[in-house]
Amino acid sequence: MHKTGDVILGGLFQIHFFSTDPDLSFTSEPPWPTCHGFDVLGFRQAQTMVFAIDEINRNSELLPNVTLGYSLYDNCLQLGVGFRAALSLVSGQEEQVVLDETCVGTPPVIGIVGDSSSTRCIAISSVLGLYKVPMVSYFATCSCLSDRQKYPSFFRTIPSDAFQVRAVIQILKHFGWTWAGLLISDDDYGLYAARSFQSDLSQSGGGCLAYLEILPWGKNPTEVKRIVDVMKKSTARVVIVFAHESHMINIMEEVVRQNVTGLQWIASEAWTSAAVLQTPQLMPYLGGTLGIAIRRGEIPGLRDFLLQTRPDLQHNNSHENSLVNQFWEHTFQCNFESPLARWVEAEVPLCMGQEGLENVETEFLDISNLRSEYNVYKAVYALAYALDAMLQCVPGRGPFSGHSCGRLQRLEPWQLVYYLEKVNFTTPYGDEVLFDENGDALPIYDIMNWQWLPDGRTEVQNVGEVKKLPFKSEQLTLDEDKIFWNFLSKKPPRSVCSESCPPGTRMAGKKGEPVCCFDCIPCSEGKISNKTDSMECTSCPEDFWSSPEHEHCVPKNIEFLSYNEPLGICFATTSLLGTFICAVVLGIFIHYRQTPIVRANNSELSFQLLLSLKLCFLCSLLFIGRPRPWTCQLRHAAFGISFVLCVSCILVKTMVVLAVFKASTPGGEASLKWFGAVQQRGTVLVLTCVQAAICTAWIVSASPTPHKNTQYYNDKIVYECVVGSTIGFSVLLGYIGLLAVLSFLLAFLARNLPDSFNEAKLITFSMLIFCAVWVAFVPAYVSSPGKYADAVEVFAILASSFGLLVALFGPKCYIILLRPERNTKRAIMGRDKS
Repeated sequence: MHKTGDVILGGLFQIHFFSTDPDLSFTSEPPWPTCHGFDVLGFRQAQTMVFAIDEINRNSELLPNVTLGYSLYDNCLQLGVGFRAALSLVSGQEEQVVLDETCVGTPPVIGIVGDSSSTRCIAISSVLGLYKVPMVSYFATCSCLSDRQKYPSFFRTIPSDAFQVRAVIQILKHFGWTWAGLLISDDDYGLYAARSFQSDLSQSGGGCLAYLEILPWGKNPTEVKRIVDVMKKSTARVVIVFAHESHMINIMEEVVRQNVTGLQWIASEAWTSAAVLQTPQLMPYLGGTLGIAIRRGEIPGLRDFLLQTRPDLQHNNSHENSLVNQFWEHTFQCNFESPLARWVEAEVPLCMGQEGLENVETEFLDISNLRSEYNVYKAVYALAYALDAMLQCVPGRGPFSGHSCGRLQRLEPWQLVYYLEKVNFTTPYGDEVLFDENGDALPIYDIMNWQWLPDGRTEVQNVGEVKKLPFKSEQLTLDEDKIFWNFLSKKPPRSVCSESCPPGTRMAGKKGEPVCCFDCIPCSEGKISNKTDSMECTSCPEDFWSSPEHEHCVPKNIEFLSYNEPLGICFATTSLLGTFICAVVLGIFIHYRQTPIVRANNSELSFQLLLSLKLCFLCSLLFIGRPRPWTCQLRHAAFGISFVLCVSCILVKTMVVLAVFKASTPGGEASLKWFGAVQQRGTVLVLTCVQAAICTAWIVSASPTPHKNTQYYNDKIVYECVVGSTIGFSVLLGYIGLLAVLSFLLAFLARNLPDSFNEAKLITFSMLIFCAVWVAFVPAYVSSPGKYADAVEVFAILASSFGLLVALFGPKCYIILLRPERNTKRAIMGRDKS
């Protein structure tokens, strides 16, 4: 199909399905290549280009004073035919090209719109790229054509398979389908799509392929059955197919035979609109299919232009009219043969050329679903806008060498490529058209859904779109309310290898399986995961612990010997009780201070001993409650000094007892002068000051401090007082022990002295209790964790204090209160025989 003009645009279209002539050439005279099987849609695409050129020629603002012509060829769906057609267009074999002596002039065609096949575009662009002849395809999607090193002059108005793959991945991510099967055709279209799909899917982390199968060409029942068996056994509920109609027909025959239902199909643009698959027999299996479709557009005035298509009975031998005649014969099922031929095939009516095209149902006039035609329309306008931009260049401000501009009379193809790369316009339908650095148009796809209506009809409904915005990633828009799901639940299916790991668990991959197949392992103690599908569990901060569900961190329980717990309450009560008893005993001794039993036992030391015991009972309260710096420093100092004061009094009492009895023997009177009241007080004071000095040195050099101990329990913080210096603590205890042992030995030596009420026996027994308690304290204290160490120390303090109180003052109070007849000097001296 040809039309002259100031500049010519070439076009390659699929007008016929088959070619049988092995030696094809394109000349202005017959023989034409033998092509058959008329393709109405291919013819409509060619007519759309003619319409676009006619519209541009009538547009006074675009390419004014320039008339576009066209030269369109049929590729007959054959690589050889399409390749020869392209070379014929760029070499000008169809025209008498007149060049001046410098061999310059307007080229035969300034650019080619086509081809529809990736394979043919690869072959043609490899040659045209050498001469920088622009080629704008409307249907070739192979991502390999984005390589500007190999195809520097190739452009396209259809998104590449790379974007189609990313569009499919967006759909998978939207519905949470992380486990899918992939079927591809055994050609550039399928193989490059599979390569891109695997690469992009792994980079996006959007899922995994359960299987990848290559669909065979032609009939291969064994291989097709094997592939369907793989699909049937797989747990993947989503099947993605980058293949052609013929492949789908073969595979669906086996799917129907094995009755493989419950699959969600995702169609590539190659078969999304295939009416041959939308049959009542296949819809139970393919109903609900989601497909990627070329962007639908509207071209105002196209239908009226197509209605003007009529055979020219006066020029019946022209190539263009021959195609129109074939279209007419195909549409009206008639022929333009002679009356003689009609006698041979009486059932075929004779074409009159006057039939009403508007009265017949034909795909040719159905412009409600313009997709590839819309891309043809955009391709023609892209070339026109590029040429218009070049012609508007101002000499001296041009982009070429010396700021020159391209001229129509000396046009170089590469100059048009430069302007084609910078094209940016908006179609009447509102779509922006521009090319990126790879020659790919701003990608946009429609999302189609195969809907099986209650009356048995099939409708392919547009349910959304996916597009790439400038400088942004893919944007998916879906109207889920419009989507038909071919499942009983009427909801999207679940297609995952492993269910998502909830918060509180982490994913652990299964050996030898894809990353989408995993086990959910609960987080260990002290670690959490607060989101779904966590790869790792994170450790909680030091003062926090994992919740029971391991979903978040909670503050650790703080443990110390508290006044609010039973143990603390018990100890505090016992301490106050001991203090109260000491006060009562002190009151009794003060009241009966003139009685022999009180006076005989050194009343002053007894009063000091009772006061020190009260301090011993009270110091235990410092071990209860939240440790603070002052309580940590004071508790051990108060404990050490109180007990040394107590034991010092006992030691002095013991020494006084020995001195008194020694003085009663001949020659022993001199011993009493060393144990007067002043010496007794001084001895107690000196012994206590030694302990005070030990405590001061300890606190100054290595003061006890509060400490958060997290070593005992993982889920608790134990507040404790660290002693600071183990040596200081040991010296403190050792000094108390030394005095206690010394008191015990002296009391033990005086136990048999002649006296009815020998206090040495009571001191011996009390020191025995005291030493036993503190000897048992050491291993118990060392082995007790946290607050229980404090509890052991408090228990030792209270036990030893009560032991001293009961052993030393119990018998005396018994006599004072209950046996007053024994509270006489004679009874105490052992002279009252009664």
